[in-house]
Amino acid sequence: MKEKSLKQLLEEARRQIEVTEDELVEARRRRQLLANALERAFPGSTIYFNGSVAHGDANTPLTDVDLGAKLSPVDAEGFGPDYSDALPLMERARNAIRADLTDEFPRLSVEVAGRRRAVLVRFGDPVTAGQPDFTADVMTAIPHPSGAGLYIPNMEIADKWDRADPIAHTEMILGAIDKTEKTFARAVRLLKHWNCTHSKPLCSWNIKALALESITTPMPLIDALQAFFAHAAREFKSGQTQDPAGVAGPIPLNLPINEVRKRLDTARDYIDLAIQHAAKVRPASAQHALSRVFPEIVPDADPTLEEAARLRQEVLLSGNAASGLGTVTPALISNRAWGV
Repeated sequence: MKEKSLKQLLEEARRQIEVTEDELVEARRRRQLLANALERAFPGSTIYFNGSVAHGDANTPLTDVDLGAKLSPVDAEGFGPDYSDALPLMERARNAIRADLTDEFPRLSVEVAGRRRAVLVRFGDPVTAGQPDFTADVMTAIPHPSGAGLYIPNMEIADKWDRADPIAHTEMILGAIDKTEKTFARAVRLLKHWNCTHSKPLCSWNIKALALESITTPMPLIDALQAFFAHAAREFKSGQTQDPAGVAGPIPLNLPINEVRKRLDTARDYIDLAIQHAAKVRPASAQHALSRVFPEIVPDADPTLEEAARLRQEVLLSGNAASGLGTVTPALISNRAWGV
């Protein structure tokens, strides 16, 4: 079997996980139905889309969409940290969604009670075959008095509202995709898959925030991954990722920061190793290293023959039978979660 380059392996990997056109069409249709309900509930509001579908980096299976309403000054009056919480707004959104969508989706469920930030819509009907359901998070947000960003609900804190800027976030992501000629979105798809197969140390937004700083020009996917992991490993030495929009606090982590750093360092080392092997025309060794980062979408390869040849060559060149031993790969860890 002909060996494949890192470029071919990554192209095949990303195509395995990228969302299908049929999934996107149906998800966008349902999102627009929700947007129409929000516009009816809050006349004069600005509807915005965020999340993976809006950002152009969704993977399959597609299980949810995200959207929100930036309320008009009239509808926002009386709400905010010094006034009322978002519960009445969420209930208003819930009632409109139920009225507009129940006929088409008889198993529809719209939840407000116990929700931290957004109204949760369960369609009772998946977009991707074989999935249990398809959901939507629907936010009711109000303008921030400064004009920068929004107040979004947070029912778990004393103020009941957080500051954020999901509209700016989407603009940043779409700008990065355009500027990098889609490399940004393709790399983020792979990085989200890496994250899911290694204990989810980061949320998706943290991945994208780090990528905004490290994947800024068109480049091969392997170079984009190398740039991301090198940058992320450096950044977490000084603390959590800051909000790219400059209005929210640091992005929360899903694991202790030392565990996050461990996974990033290991991924960086394997990506570097794959590139080194490829440069030395050792495709099986390169593929083996890459498969450690993407075990479910990059098939493993046996590097034994290439490694034996490498060692023989080093012995001939140096006369030292021990030369090069122990430099083939980072210490192999049986659990892909790298430290769990």
